[in-house]
Amino acid sequence: MLAKTYAAAVYGVQALTITIEVNVTQGTHLFMVGLPDSAVKESAQRVESAIKYLGYQFPRQKTVINLAPADLRKEGANYDLPIAIGILSASGQIEVPHLEQYLIMGELSLDGILRPVKGVLPIAIMARKKGFKGFILPKENASEAAIVNNLEVIGVETLEEAVAFLQGKKHIEPLVKDTRALFAASADHYPLDFADVQGQENVKRAMEVAAAGGHNIIMIGPPGAGKTMLAKCLPSILPPLTLQEALETTKIHSVAGRLGKDASLITTRPFRAPHHTVSDVALVGGGAVPQPGEISLAHNGVLFLDELPEFKRSVLEVLRQPLEERRVTISRAKMTLDFPANFMLVASMNPCPCGYYNHPEKECICAPQSVQRYLSKISGPLLDRIDLHIEVVPVSFSEMTSRKKQERSADIRARVAQARERQTKRFEHMPGIYTNAMMPSPLVKEYCRIDKAGETLLKAAMERLGLSARAYDRILKVARTIADLAGSDDIKVEHLAEAIQYRSLDRSNWGATV
Repeated sequence: MLAKTYAAAVYGVQALTITIEVNVTQGTHLFMVGLPDSAVKESAQRVESAIKYLGYQFPRQKTVINLAPADLRKEGANYDLPIAIGILSASGQIEVPHLEQYLIMGELSLDGILRPVKGVLPIAIMARKKGFKGFILPKENASEAAIVNNLEVIGVETLEEAVAFLQGKKHIEPLVKDTRALFAASADHYPLDFADVQGQENVKRAMEVAAAGGHNIIMIGPPGAGKTMLAKCLPSILPPLTLQEALETTKIHSVAGRLGKDASLITTRPFRAPHHTVSDVALVGGGAVPQPGEISLAHNGVLFLDELPEFKRSVLEVLRQPLEERRVTISRAKMTLDFPANFMLVASMNPCPCGYYNHPEKECICAPQSVQRYLSKISGPLLDRIDLHIEVVPVSFSEMTSRKKQERSADIRARVAQARERQTKRFEHMPGIYTNAMMPSPLVKEYCRIDKAGETLLKAAMERLGLSARAYDRILKVARTIADLAGSDDIKVEHLAEAIQYRSLDRSNWGATV
């Protein structure tokens, strides 16, 4: 007999339908074809053990299992459950009248218990698009799949339970979740708030400007000045995720297997902080089986690189293209995959190897050449993509012990959201451009015009402070964002003056030719 079940494979962040055909005929041996990898081939042993454990017979005839389309490589143990059901149906041990209406996924243990799988959300989206009635999968993954409406999500714990449901012997109520209610209930719950940060008003202001315009930012300061805590607070002032952004973000984390048990929708902006020993593949994505890297896991959120000069040069250089294109393209011999990577880069670093260059109290013990060599670890092309450079100085004892109430993240976020609304309106007819940071040079000339007084100030700043030529466009973009925060249609001199001070690493007194 011939039986067909339907599963799915995830490539990048998209899913494709996989048809599993099982044919039991005269002869001996089991053959698995359709470009399966080792994990898929090994499913024969797991499936045989699970079928026998439930009291069914594993066919001793010739059994051919074909995973179509045959030219796409199939990876992982996700196909155990559909293969087992296909074998039971093809061998005539169970009768399932509407098997073609369900997409089935799941890894089997030897006693028939189901283990969770990765990439459930893109599979569920694809199943609904292809017109499947339901999606049978491990119970631990059901919450994730239930985000997708108009699809019956059937969570099962064992092979026996899945068989009983398909035969109509057991009723399992489909899991239903109100995605919008779930999103509204848990949106914007962040562990840290700017109200917890004492002092550092100038850095908080720079963070507000960066969030409002989608600008990348680097903080330079001595150890213990609060750079890491300030970075961790940044997601709390970014505009709330839209439902579409939440689905995009959840899909990436689902493919990477980072959602965890019984997880559903990601409702807060992600914050990723890889260690400086990270490899370029781990940061950008890739591998033999291409997986999203840290920059894709930070999609719609923040990527924090602490101690930036300690990262390998090759790792930092691979960031340049994603920062411009907002996506990562991974090419292989047989396929090319795109992973989204629209993130805000937040970096921090010490000003020198000892950490105390330009410190108001402690003396730096580094030679001038050491300072220059340390800062030059960050290449000019990468630094060119960072709009704001802000110096972070240690908080004084009086500020640390002050009982003055600090401004909450929610209040800052309200101003940021208003500035983003102005930008949305400005770029509404320009696809792919949403914030001031995304403006190419022609748009900078159109939307970042300055008057005569502004030109005089900018010229004087570039000459007296030793600002590099590449800082010119960055200053104008940041000034445009500051004007948006102030609700101004024009860039005024005070907006330009504030933007100029956010170019610390371009100043000649840092002694670095980066």
